[in-house]
Amino acid sequence: MSQKEIKEILKTISLEEKQKQSASIFKKLCALKQYQDSKRVSLYLSTNDEVDTVPILKHILDMGKEAFVPQYQGKTMEMVRLKSMDDYETLPFTKWNIKQPSSTDRRQNALETGGLDLIILPGVAFTTNGKRLGHGMGYYDKYLKRCFQRQSAKPYLVAVGFREQIKEDIPTNEDDVLVDVVLTGQ
Repeated sequence: MSQKEIKEILKTISLEEKQKQSASIFKKLCALKQYQDSKRVSLYLSTNDEVDTVPILKHILDMGKEAFVPQYQGKTMEMVRLKSMDDYETLPFTKWNIKQPSSTDRRQNALETGGLDLIILPGVAFTTNGKRLGHGMGYYDKYLKRCFQRQSAKPYLVAVGFREQIKEDIPTNEDDVLVDVVLTGQ
């Protein structure tokens, strides 16, 4: 099944169903010991076709953890610190309608200030054994390789997706990083 076909399927899931599954994923995440123990967490800022990460962001901040979100600069992605929900609310939108700190916004960079304990990853499709099909630009795979080189302890990788995004198998190559767990809505 192609990326395009999966994206078409995602458009057919009702908002109510997406919210229900997002809430289920949020509960599962909160129950993960690796999440509970983490201090520095990175997550993507969701669009309407993705698992809603706003409640996760709020929970990270409420629990006194440090939250890091993607900041894209050309072909490179960094994870930078988000201080509060107010900080989130004031972020500008990109041309893809994703909230993101602007490339000129100087923020604390995760890899320069102690790394990450846990990374929540988006994707187009997943397998239950940890394969992930991204959006095709390789931002996360490149970032994770840099992460693994810079950190002594590997961050725990959590992919989140709707159950419609879970496939028997998906095409991957040697650049694709396997995730530790895939959380989906039931």
